Amino acid sequence: MAAADTPSATTLRRRDLCSRGIRLARKMRSDVADLLDIYVERQGLDASVSVAAVEGVPAAAAEHWSEQTGTQRLLDNLVAYRAFRTLLAQMLEEQREQLGDADAALGRALAAVLLQVSAFAYHLEELLELESRGPAGDEGDGPPAPPRLSLFEQKLRGLGVLRELAQWAVRSVRDLRQLARPGPGAGSAPGLAEGQ
Repeated sequence: MAAADTPSATTLRRRDLCSRGIRLARKMRSDVADLLDIYVERQGLDASVSVAAVEGVPAAAAEHWSEQTGTQRLLDNLVAYRAFRTLLAQMLEEQREQLGDADAALGRALAAVLLQVSAFAYHLEELLELESRGPAGDEGDGPPAPPRLSLFEQKLRGLGVLRELAQWAVRSVRDLRQLARPGPGAGSAPGLAEGQ
């Protein structure tokens, strides 16, 4: 009887990866909040300014979140973090072009968050491989190359990227918690049979 109650190696591995992913996402969320403060101050922006959605980044809000499978959630997260990796690299390059080494603190903070996003994307790929029993798929082309923007538009786009990244960090914690739950519904949509 005890052997039947013992979780499988795959289940234990999933829980471990989810637990580590939750810690990574929480740390990233905290660091992005700090970066947002630095970014707003150094770029001379008003923290309450409204910013349009950033092209190439899926919104963290999902209409039918509860109906998504664990694999769908992981894929959504992976697409988003791959896009963030590209967008943050663009922001870092623009920041270096605009300010050079004059604002090293902002550059270091951007680079640190970019590193965390890259690590988290890799972590999601690992989880996805475990869930789907196959490779996570290619990155594709990523978000489209941004059109040439004015300096002010670049600053606003950067603010939008950081705000959406903060929202994704929150969603990622929620997604990973859902995936880590024991039971048949952890990796699949509620009410769907395996063969459908």
